[in-house]
Amino acid sequence: MIEIIAKQIEGLPVLEVVARKYRTQSLPLIVFYHGWTGCKERVLTEGYELAKRGFRVVLPDAKFHGQRQSGPVTGHRQEFWQIVDSSVKELPLLVDHYRQTSGIKDDLVGVSGLSMGAITTCALLTVYDWIKAGVSLMGSPCPTAFARQLLEELPGLADIPASFVEQQLAQLELIDLSKHPERIAGRPVHFWHDTADQMVPYAPDKAFFDSIQGKDYARNTSFTTTTGQGHKVNYATAVEMAEKFEEYFGGIDDGTTK
Repeated sequence: MIEIIAKQIEGLPVLEVVARKYRTQSLPLIVFYHGWTGCKERVLTEGYELAKRGFRVVLPDAKFHGQRQSGPVTGHRQEFWQIVDSSVKELPLLVDHYRQTSGIKDDLVGVSGLSMGAITTCALLTVYDWIKAGVSLMGSPCPTAFARQLLEELPGLADIPASFVEQQLAQLELIDLSKHPERIAGRPVHFWHDTADQMVPYAPDKAFFDSIQGKDYARNTSFTTTTGQGHKVNYATAVEMAEKFEEYFGGIDDGTTK
């Protein structure tokens, strides 16, 4: 049986998803991030698919989302990149909690997410070399370029000093995987994107993947392209994501947790 446990870690609301019989054991830890305007409850399907394969899964609410909501999420559109940055800074708090409590088997920490959560995943892989693997679902490893695209659609941009905009974009380069692709460092990383995605474009994600092929640091990267799904993760994609982590970390499931 899979348990869903609501808890607070260092003031951060999360759901922990884990097979009941393994709850007190040291397990590989996977943190899965939801998308823009979403919440931790909306990615329970992904959490379940991971947990039934023997992983401990943590689903956090991002800043301004879910239990951390402060007015309509859409009112924080201009703070989108602050939300990603907050998640990047908060990950060590979550990981340290499990290191000190149940333990993390073989120090296997993985990250994944969809849309904004996948952008976060790529940022995390850029910043933390102790993350062992990642799966990005319809995200972007190119936040600086993506931010420029979003800025062009932002009302009132002409009223924002250009120097301020460039300063903010320069900060994004610190978490931009496309600027530091060598930081993949041979880790298993999988990308999934649909060609019909009109919210987070497919082309930059695939172009980044193509650009790193043949590099030793990218020897364990892979990419799945689908068509006709748009900006939506269907069940088959959630299963593929979980199977990737099973391939990367192995599984301890004996067939009775499903």
